[in-house]
Amino acid sequence: MTEIDRLMGLLTGDEKHAAASSSTLTVLRVLYERVLDVSPETAGDRRRDRFYLSKGHGPAAYYAVLAERGFLPEEWLAGWASYDSPLGYHPDRNLVPGVEIGSGSLGHGLPLAVGTALGLRAQGIGSRVVVLVGDAELDEGSNHEAIELAAALSLDALTAVVVDNRSASYAVPGRIEQRFLVEGWEAVTVDGRDADALEKVLSHRPVGRPNVVVATVEGLS
Repeated sequence: MTEIDRLMGLLTGDEKHAAASSSTLTVLRVLYERVLDVSPETAGDRRRDRFYLSKGHGPAAYYAVLAERGFLPEEWLAGWASYDSPLGYHPDRNLVPGVEIGSGSLGHGLPLAVGTALGLRAQGIGSRVVVLVGDAELDEGSNHEAIELAAALSLDALTAVVVDNRSASYAVPGRIEQRFLVEGWEAVTVDGRDADALEKVLSHRPVGRPNVVVATVEGLS
């Protein structure tokens, strides 16, 4: 059993959203272990990289990764979602160290990431902004507006990761990638369980346009 498996084992009691957490685990680990320039020591540095979990209704994997990286105490995990726990069924930025946004109300994360990338550019800060969304979440109209705006503004500090488990109206291979490409994003599809492949595509930063990584994960919601 790996350390992350042990930590995930402490987060029980949300069987309804267990698959949502499982589908994001590899992406989250790669981002925090290999890609993002952020740590507990630099979490308050305005030049840190930002990660937004828009798919906030399944945060167990997020909490496990944050605990593994030292953002929050491991002791918090076992009692998560209890009455007095800071770890709720949706992450709260005011309660959980390392969490950048309160999320779970779908359709908000990508627009927030667009605004953050634009604000950082206005300050002359080149830090990355990475947002993870679910495939079903792309049905929200706010995401379509954000996709168009990010490309129109050439927000090359922005990376969207779409976890695609073929659970929604976008359940046609290549359709998600094409939706972003038609607006001018750089786009690539990769196996969402292949850590090395994810590291390669997530480490890439195009010039002059945002990019999206479609991480396919079969059989999960």
